[in-house]
Amino acid sequence: MSKAEEINTILADLAERSDDELREILDELYREEERLSYRRRILHGKIDILRAELVARLKSRHASGKSLISAKDVDRLSDILASSFSGKPRRVDVSKEDVF
Repeated sequence: MSKAEEINTILADLAERSDDELREILDELYREEERLSYRRRILHGKIDILRAELVARLKSRHASGKSLISAKDVDRLSDILASSFSGKPRRVDVSKEDVF
């Protein structure tokens, strides 16, 4: 049984659980939250590093007189704007573990 399935089972029959079992489950969920929070901070750090690199490259291009926006950038922006106004939600890749 996956962790998500286990949690769903636990949540479905809370009334049948003892106080100690509920505390144990709560402690495990807090530990999982801490692990996710750590992963999120690491990902944000990587994002910051990549953004800083892109900014440095753009500054270098600007200093050398090159265009800051490429045709690829315009195409990407068009795609983003089109999906934002189409009313269709953005697809987010979610694993089975992340679903209740």
